[in-house]
Amino acid sequence: MRTVLLLTAVFFGSAAGVSGEQPAKSDPAKITPDHFNIDDVDRSVDPCEDFYAFSCNKWMAANPVPADEASWSHGDKLALWNEQVLRQILEDASKDDPHRTAVEQKIGDYYASCMDEHAINDRGLGAIQSELDRIAAMHSKSQLAREIAQIHSITFQLAPGSDSGARTAAFGYGSQQDFDNASMVVAAADQGGLGLPDRDYYTRNDPKSVELRKQYAAHVQKMLELLGESSDQAARDSTTVMNMETSLANSSMDIVKRRDPANLNHKLTGGQLQALTPDFLWDDYFKAIAAPGTDHYLVITPDFFKGFNQLIQSEPLDNWKTYLRWHLASDSAPLLSRAFVDENFDFYGHKLFGQQDERPRWRRCTAYIDRDLGEALGRAYVEKTFSPEEKARTLKLVKELEDALASDIEQLDWMSPATKHEALKKLRAIEDKIGYPNHWRDYSSVQIARGDALGNAYRSGAFELDRQLAKIGKPVDRGEWVMTPPTVNAYYDPQLNTINFPAGILAPPFFDRDMDDVVNLGAIGAIIGHELTHGFDDQGRKFDAQGNLKDWWTGEDAKKFEARTKCISEEYSGFEATAGTKLNGDLTLGENTADNGGLRIAYMAMEKSEIPGQPSNAKAGLTPEQRLFVSYGQAWCSNMTAEVLRFLAQSNPHSPPRARVNGVVSNMPEFQKAFSCQANRPMVRANRCRVW
Repeated sequence: MRTVLLLTAVFFGSAAGVSGEQPAKSDPAKITPDHFNIDDVDRSVDPCEDFYAFSCNKWMAANPVPADEASWSHGDKLALWNEQVLRQILEDASKDDPHRTAVEQKIGDYYASCMDEHAINDRGLGAIQSELDRIAAMHSKSQLAREIAQIHSITFQLAPGSDSGARTAAFGYGSQQDFDNASMVVAAADQGGLGLPDRDYYTRNDPKSVELRKQYAAHVQKMLELLGESSDQAARDSTTVMNMETSLANSSMDIVKRRDPANLNHKLTGGQLQALTPDFLWDDYFKAIAAPGTDHYLVITPDFFKGFNQLIQSEPLDNWKTYLRWHLASDSAPLLSRAFVDENFDFYGHKLFGQQDERPRWRRCTAYIDRDLGEALGRAYVEKTFSPEEKARTLKLVKELEDALASDIEQLDWMSPATKHEALKKLRAIEDKIGYPNHWRDYSSVQIARGDALGNAYRSGAFELDRQLAKIGKPVDRGEWVMTPPTVNAYYDPQLNTINFPAGILAPPFFDRDMDDVVNLGAIGAIIGHELTHGFDDQGRKFDAQGNLKDWWTGEDAKKFEARTKCISEEYSGFEATAGTKLNGDLTLGENTADNGGLRIAYMAMEKSEIPGQPSNAKAGLTPEQRLFVSYGQAWCSNMTAEVLRFLAQSNPHSPPRARVNGVVSNMPEFQKAFSCQANRPMVRANRCRVW
């Protein structure tokens, strides 16, 4: 349920690049974070015609997508700069120094093992042979529960979930806050088991979807051949995998319906869960993963588990063995020998997202450690990059934006006093988490062995699953973060009622200590406002100040809210992500609501500040108001492939950057006034949408 910002190319599987003339790879030696630059505006473009082009044309022309990237944006460049810092930390820690600390040993040996491609290639299939043997030794479908539990344990980190559900084999299991009592953690089971990004990838019949499924089936076949199957057998088994995953997809809840938390709140006793899936031995599964006992389970998608049980009944054991071999190999592929790495990249990087070349190995290894030992690595990152002064200035800015949102709520003419009272109570209860956790995670129980790259990832996954399961039945840890400190992103957690800004994003061009407050308000200020608004978007508004799923709205106010969000949904459904692919305004509603609210809140904070707004105070020919809007526009400058844009439109709740900029400013009369836009211009919507 957490809502993230998506400033960098964090996509399903490998990252992507561009088609056409072969671009250069990203060069860390030449990368420094961008800064706000008023000279980057394209004055040949009328800002009232296309504000994104006005803000970003020059930057986009000078910053084509590198061959080894999914997209190329300010956020991607900052992320690469952060990776350079992490690389130096890891290279220093990987030296075989007897005086290394325990933390340095873990992150250093993980890095050294991952970077030793020669040793990984020499080991070959031996890295997963014992797991393949376990699957082959199954003699009854009654053993499925134990084997799925084993695969879940070791691949828990290798197959991270998405807005569509879990990605681990068959289904997902873990823990989360109770929807009805957010102070407690409960056991949770969710849909999963797919190799493509979302259920609709299996069901759409447009030519591109049909072609992608053919490419996916060919990829599955090649991976099974790498496991030692003949071409004919692998082709048959690929069909088996496709059929089984399609069956799971057809049983899955669609991504838009998943946006309503009420659709996910299904509590079942152990007996009811077993009755839902009578052919799956849950007691064996729970014993195998050492799950604690609980009096009820949050079964997020009951219909999926009905379909899962039907699949157990209908598919013979050999087909299940094939399915599990495939998911084990696919999840493990990035840390297997070169042939697996190349084949995995060819589909998930090249075919799915259009990437030309794979990222260099040091970047991939750095990402794996950030994933598996993130707070151990992040602690060293914070010490090098994020000062107490920057944290204090960010907190001051957050408070100013929270005050602006409070004023906005108080001034709303469509909301009743009763609902305003509850909204302000929730706003005042939001906890601001800036930079890094107050208490660092303890990884002392994770065994990291030099020379065992995949084993290190498996054991890290088992550690994280154990950590998640240990929370079940206990009070929630309000200090926990789900993003690591170097991450260039941010999120709002509706059940903790917190906004979370890692140190990684609190750097230029989003937050620049050398820039004035107007520029920072347009960039990081709008992002902070975005996350605050998530507490009151179509999802967030359904949780109260304590994070419980509770309706605190009057019926009349709820109707008015829905009418306003319908305006936003219809507006963004009219945007085209790429030729022939329009946005889904219902899927992107929460993020679009937050974008619109975020910039409006930042503008209000600027108005309340001591910054004079007269043209005489202009810098480089722009008034403070214009500079705030340009700062916002430039923060989203990005180049993306058609493949990535299509992926965003089909299965991601974020609109592409052009829509995020033009959609917002066209709803703001303040923008039209700042740039003297006439009523008939493209950046002036006749039917302006506004929620907050």
